[in-house]
Amino acid sequence: MNPADQIRNFIQGLLNRRRDKKPFADDSSLLLSGRLSSVEAVEIGVFLEEKFGVDFADIGFDQAKIDTVDQILALAGLAKTDVSRN
Repeated sequence: MNPADQIRNFIQGLLNRRRDKKPFADDSSLLLSGRLSSVEAVEIGVFLEEKFGVDFADIGFDQAKIDTVDQILALAGLAKTDVSRN
């Protein structure tokens, strides 16, 4: 599974836990829209640190920077890794 799909699957798992079955696109707001909470934002941060080496100690943690899959991919330096988008 490519990194972009790993991120999408992780986000889908977070949404499923909240019983949110609505589809989302790579540019759909996840946090600022209220679909995910600040607790899930921290989980996304930990996921990015563990899987992709993103160091929030260096760049700071800002929910607005991880609000969409597109933003997460860009933050992790993976924006051009996947050409098949939602």
